[in-house]
Amino acid sequence: MTNNPIRLGIVGVGKIVRDQHLPALAKECSYQLAAAASRHGKVDGIPNYPTIEAMLEAESGLEAVSLCMPPQFRYDAARTALEARKHVFMEKPPGATVSEVEDLKALAVKNGVSLFASWHSRYAPAVEAARAFLASARISSAAINWKEDVRRWHPNQEWIWAPGGFGVFDPGINALSIATHILPPMFITSAVLDFPENRASPVAAHVVFRTSNGLPVTMELDWLQTGPQSWDILAETDKGKMVLSGGGAKLAIDGKVVHDEPEAEYPMLYKRFAEIVRAGVSDVDLAPLQHVADAFMLGKRNVVEPFFD
Repeated sequence: MTNNPIRLGIVGVGKIVRDQHLPALAKECSYQLAAAASRHGKVDGIPNYPTIEAMLEAESGLEAVSLCMPPQFRYDAARTALEARKHVFMEKPPGATVSEVEDLKALAVKNGVSLFASWHSRYAPAVEAARAFLASARISSAAINWKEDVRRWHPNQEWIWAPGGFGVFDPGINALSIATHILPPMFITSAVLDFPENRASPVAAHVVFRTSNGLPVTMELDWLQTGPQSWDILAETDKGKMVLSGGGAKLAIDGKVVHDEPEAEYPMLYKRFAEIVRAGVSDVDLAPLQHVADAFMLGKRNVVEPFFD
């Protein structure tokens, strides 16, 4: 492939596209945003279509698609794009189930195109610094605290409460995408999931892991946090207490900030996608999604009071 801009179509024009994808693409010279497909939203200045099938039929010159619809609907769209030999960027989580994404990985190889599972929080500015620090230290324990207000970040988004919508694990999988990148391999030993009695997905979760070398890791997820929002990963080490806060934006050791930069996750994601497209490879790590699946499989369901927006 040449270094000409990649002709990209975007599918599912909702809040995340307007807040993150479109601004990132406007800054990234590796792409030409050539078309969009969505049941409801539109992107000004380019052709818009009601479905991905209509977009692919009309826009034969597209080289890649970015899939930003809810995970319950992503598999069929991704399969359609891969069978049309288009490179595919998948918003997180990459699918509703692990087996769906495994099938898409095989289909990408069969058709000679790239597939990208875009764990955006891994590209937060202090994540690599945290990974390097932990690699040089001896960890004794770790904790993940990811607490935010669903009414602020996902207002009136009913799909997120439906089966396959992940509930509080929609933000929680961001924490897991960082934790699986910076901590030793770990697996769940127990979980309690709080389900509002009127919802099909959890509003909170309390999860216990242990790493492959026996270290304890706890995770607290809460979708009803008011006031300041909490997106923190903490680790006790022989070199001090590490706090990675702000969703991966700031790193402090024993209270001293050692890394703090502005967020640029989505521009970094699209830069990475261009790299793998031009290299002819895929980048699909399923570890965060596997942990969510394990939490639902092992977790005790705890019914709590109804949730209303």
